[in-house]
Amino acid sequence: MSINRSPLTPQQYEVLHGGGAEAAEITKQRLSRRRFLRRSVLAVWGLSATAGVGGALFMLYPNLAGKFGSLITVGTKTDFPAAKPGDFKIGQAGMFYVQPAKTYISHLDKQTEFSLQGTTLEDQFAAETIVKDTDGSYWIGLYQKCVHLGCTVPFRDDCASFKCPCHGSHYHVTGEYLDGPAPRSLDRFALSFNGDNVIIDTGTLNNLVPHPDETTRLIPVPTVQCSA
Repeated sequence: MSINRSPLTPQQYEVLHGGGAEAAEITKQRLSRRRFLRRSVLAVWGLSATAGVGGALFMLYPNLAGKFGSLITVGTKTDFPAAKPGDFKIGQAGMFYVQPAKTYISHLDKQTEFSLQGTTLEDQFAAETIVKDTDGSYWIGLYQKCVHLGCTVPFRDDCASFKCPCHGSHYHVTGEYLDGPAPRSLDRFALSFNGDNVIIDTGTLNNLVPHPDETTRLIPVPTVQCSA
């Protein structure tokens, strides 16, 4: 690439051809101008390269809106009919799997009988990220991973509960720990509504729900035996 030079004035021409300190000063000025132009070109190239890299990164890692790790609208309330714990059927009543959110939506009927009452129950709902709807039903967004070693844990209609096929960790429809090697209850995402739309915040995970005891267990342990 050639760099255009500004023409010499007559005075500069005379000084340059006459030599001396003035000629040296003008030469210095011209070199400084060249250096400035050269650095400017390099800066433009640098900005172009940065923009190119930024564009490539944008292509590789697009906006996460609507994808796992962000807020995901998973459907409307009518897509997830509620049921009592003993009547849950995956994909039909009470329990629904939403693959884009990697989440089981547990929707408990308003007639569900809880072991706790009053403010104790409300406090436990808050601790376990359980949302009470205006119709009196209860919603939970359960992350699909077993908290033992990360296997995807299926919901089993025959057990009315979750049973991990890897090492046998067992969880209730609320995600509460039942038995097995899991160190805590299932993790869960924040769930909210926008009108009738159901929204899962897959960027906000509650992984702090411990094994329940008699003071914190929400619903009775199921009586049905769940084989491996």
